[in-house]
Amino acid sequence: MGEKVKLVMLLGGGAILGSVSTLVLLKLLPRRRGQKYIEKDISLQGHGLTLDTTEKDYSSNGDHQRANVDLLKDEIVSEQLTRNIQFFGLDSQQKVTKSYVVVIGLGGVGSHAASMLLRSGVGKLLLVDFDQVSLSSLNRHAVATRADVGTPKAHCLKKHFSSIFPESNIEAKVLLYDASTEEEILSGNPDFVLDCIDNIDTKVSLLAACVHRGVKVLSATGAGARADPTRIRIADLRESTNDPLSRAVRQRLRKDHGIEGGPNGEEENPSDYQIVPGFRVRIIPVLGTIPAIFGQIMASYVVTQLARFQVQTEPVVNLDMDHYRILHQRLIEHEELLCGTATHVQVDVEEVMYVVKELWHGRSAREQIAKDVGRAMWRSINELMLVRWDQAQPASVDNLILLKFTEADEHEQRTLDDIRKRGTRVFHKSDISASESQGRFRVVNFHLHPA
Repeated sequence: MGEKVKLVMLLGGGAILGSVSTLVLLKLLPRRRGQKYIEKDISLQGHGLTLDTTEKDYSSNGDHQRANVDLLKDEIVSEQLTRNIQFFGLDSQQKVTKSYVVVIGLGGVGSHAASMLLRSGVGKLLLVDFDQVSLSSLNRHAVATRADVGTPKAHCLKKHFSSIFPESNIEAKVLLYDASTEEEILSGNPDFVLDCIDNIDTKVSLLAACVHRGVKVLSATGAGARADPTRIRIADLRESTNDPLSRAVRQRLRKDHGIEGGPNGEEENPSDYQIVPGFRVRIIPVLGTIPAIFGQIMASYVVTQLARFQVQTEPVVNLDMDHYRILHQRLIEHEELLCGTATHVQVDVEEVMYVVKELWHGRSAREQIAKDVGRAMWRSINELMLVRWDQAQPASVDNLILLKFTEADEHEQRTLDDIRKRGTRVFHKSDISASESQGRFRVVNFHLHPA
């Protein structure tokens, strides 16, 4: 018993000594950036809000220029980002720490996105929001506490961020994005802009400005009144489905700014989403976990892009099993008509779903981008069929191509040598690694034939 007590005492003493040593080390290591933040307290007095002019100093004294300093040479920064360095590699992580990202809208989505960008080592962040932290926003905000209620969201984030990654150059602007503030917010050649705005007019204006400036922008659409995070996707705006906000944004971009964000003739009515001008999305009921996941996904996408780390995103194909059964039956009937038998069909409905969804993304192999989205994608199935790529081989997973009826007739009337000679355009949708397909399907290797 005495030996056990002695052992516990030794372990406890070692833990205390280690903690003290770490604390001393942190105190001795020089910090490369001073931190400052100006906070104006807002307090409730009588029947209105009054501004307490007492200022607390918390903000960064950085020059807000794109940092050329290699932050990873700092021992503490390097240790803090060890897991990221192990994941991306040192060179790729350096790209992240030298990047500049602007986050506009710092509510449930934007605060989580900004928080993970910071924790991932982004070297410069511009945080923009004109609004203040409210009590009702605490169910979804990344860092705000009750003590932050009434303070500007931008200042709130900066204050908390200064204790998480003080070496990052963080600038906070209490601004409403509009034409008069566009230059102030979007200047400086940001590597990415994150649109986390909850006002449709402002959102459309920002997206249009980013397109005209050639700035990469990632936009969060409808996180309100949602409860299934498995349906969240990163996709081109034209491929977004089942989201009234996306439809409204596409319509406004096309109508007000001449930017094609979706197929012509798309059935959409912005008034279904925005009842009155200036309608705020935050009025919609919100399950706090969903905007948080939106923000996390946005940050993950941006960080991997900054690090030049390739991620194969899930294709946006919204079909149900009945559609795949139709395509499977259509393949069988076509083989019977062509060959008198369907014995060469070596796929079942599940494998048809894999070919259509994963390899060809629910559209003709001759289409580079999605022209049909939402309900139009469902209708397009009536014009698509699976046929053999090589007529000499059976209709198996690695020998099926998705084409429109007219394209399929043309394809089957020609040999593969003829197709290659004439340079028929077939877009390569099947970059499936061996590890992904191993155990279920063989690796598919269709070739890209430029026109």
